[in-house]
Amino acid sequence: MYNHKYLKETRKELRNNATSAEAFLWKYLSKSKLRGRKFRRQQSIENFVVDFYCPFEKLIIELDGEYHNRPEAMEKDLKRDKRLEKLGFTVLRFENKLVFDDLDGVLKTISENFKTTKSSPPS
Repeated sequence: MYNHKYLKETRKELRNNATSAEAFLWKYLSKSKLRGRKFRRQQSIENFVVDFYCPFEKLIIELDGEYHNRPEAMEKDLKRDKRLEKLGFTVLRFENKLVFDDLDGVLKTISENFKTTKSSPPS
């Protein structure tokens, strides 16, 4: 289900060409900085590559640019999110602009979606 070999190059390309919003948010998610939760960048789950993934929480974070406001993209995102949710994942979507305009709010929303209130996951 995770990190299929046929998506390896896609994941690598996406990591190496991150959007400015992804790079900015990664500074706050990397190295377990957010309440001790480990996040991964550009993780593949089935045929999807998600922006950020926290395995402990089964939490997916997607950052959306203008492209995602198009009706066809919105429909595709909805189908994708429904499939991931059916697999037991929680999917949170934020507009790129929001990451810069309200980082504290974005981080708070992410934290509020952690299933446990512990400050760090068990080892």
